[in-house]
Amino acid sequence: MTQKAAALQTYNNELVKCIEDLHSKREELNRQIKQEEEEKDRLQHDIRVLSEKLSRVNESLAQRLTARATFDRTIAETEAAYTKILESSQSLLSVLKQEAGNLSKATEPRRKEH
Repeated sequence: MTQKAAALQTYNNELVKCIEDLHSKREELNRQIKQEEEEKDRLQHDIRVLSEKLSRVNESLAQRLTARATFDRTIAETEAAYTKILESSQSLLSVLKQEAGNLSKATEPRRKEH
């Protein structure tokens, strides 16, 4: 019977060692899980921060694009008006030169014809 008891004791020791190994592996796995959960929380926080920043940048960009479009429209309208002023000035100058020429002719002394 001592042989059976010795075998039983050996099995028991091996069983206890296997259980202890399983506990050790579980603890290591649990440590890894906690580490990854912490990393996940950090990443989610970073995503929230970056999403908020992206939202602010998008809003600012939209305002700036609207302002630029307003500048573009104002510049185009001003340049068009300026071009019309130049054309009108050119026409006015041409008419004025023509009238001045006519006035010069009208005020020149006439030659007497014999």
